[in-house]
Amino acid sequence: MLLTTGQAAEELGCAITTLRRLVQAGVLPGLSRRGVRVMIPLETVQALRERHKAPLHELEVPEVAVLRVGTAQPAHEPDRDWIGFASTLTPGDLLKALRGWWRCDAASVAAGGVLPVTLSGYVVAVLTGLQRWEKNTKGRHAFPDARLAGYVTDLTSPKTVITSGLDGDRQLAELLLGTRLTSHSGGAVAYVTTNTAG
Repeated sequence: MLLTTGQAAEELGCAITTLRRLVQAGVLPGLSRRGVRVMIPLETVQALRERHKAPLHELEVPEVAVLRVGTAQPAHEPDRDWIGFASTLTPGDLLKALRGWWRCDAASVAAGGVLPVTLSGYVVAVLTGLQRWEKNTKGRHAFPDARLAGYVTDLTSPKTVITSGLDGDRQLAELLLGTRLTSHSGGAVAYVTTNTAG
């Protein structure tokens, strides 16, 4: 059974624009077209609805920052070609697209030790190596030593690509990728408590 994006969004309890971001990012399998309409298999929608929440309580920090991005768009900047997320970007391009420049409390981002990247409320990439940051003249921060621990190519299974050989990075990627992570912020970076005691 195939659903329109409107029907799929209704099933998921989200806005059509929220669902369209996932379609445009290339993380939903089995899509087809009927004229201008994108059709989504019911099984894909059900798999999205059943994705588990991110187990933040397993992190050993009281708070983590969450980078909330849109689908990849041309950046027109000297140090990167894209900004945002798409499963079709190379790991190198994806890292450059996600590691800056964001308005944030850089020290708080670094203190969390991990930066889950969410698209429409799902963790689609995980960044680590956040100890050093730079600030530009517009008050935005970048993390030049950031590592892409992994990213999602199919959100329904989920299918992930682990891109770091470090054990700690791999564990964080496996823990967080493909999970649901709700965050609220007026900007790109939100801060979420992990409910870790102490």
